Amino acid sequence: MQITFACLLLLCATVLSQDASVSQRYRKFIEQHIKGEMSADRCDDEIRNRGISKTNSNECKETNTFIQATTKLVRAICERAGEPYGDMTKSLQPFSIVVCTLRNQDARQPRCQYRGRRYTRRIAIKCEQGFPVHFERDIVHFEN
Repeated sequence: MQITFACLLLLCATVLSQDASVSQRYRKFIEQHIKGEMSADRCDDEIRNRGISKTNSNECKETNTFIQATTKLVRAICERAGEPYGDMTKSLQPFSIVVCTLRNQDARQPRCQYRGRRYTRRIAIKCEQGFPVHFERDIVHFEN
């Protein structure tokens, strides 16, 4: 009986830690990629203010995409507003996005300088447990 109870506790702890991990990744996704009102000339300020950099370093991130939408609209891609795209999920509808591209290669924070460009594109994201956790890419979509 004690072994069964111990196994049950271990299983619960594992599930809770996975949920916490997804929750943390979702929050990071929001911080790095969601900005309802974003203009192409705000890349430097937004990236600096949000502390966006290459993972675990102070190196400037080469490209960062901001999705101009609410978290609710982006999360819906993982549910009913998306379709499979390899191991990602692709939005059914296009989104307004701002793609910020590093202009000064090899720079380190806080000296990162970006050029922003606005597009309307479908997006591909990684979903886990119904939450977006990784922005993969934007997709040029041509209507027939």
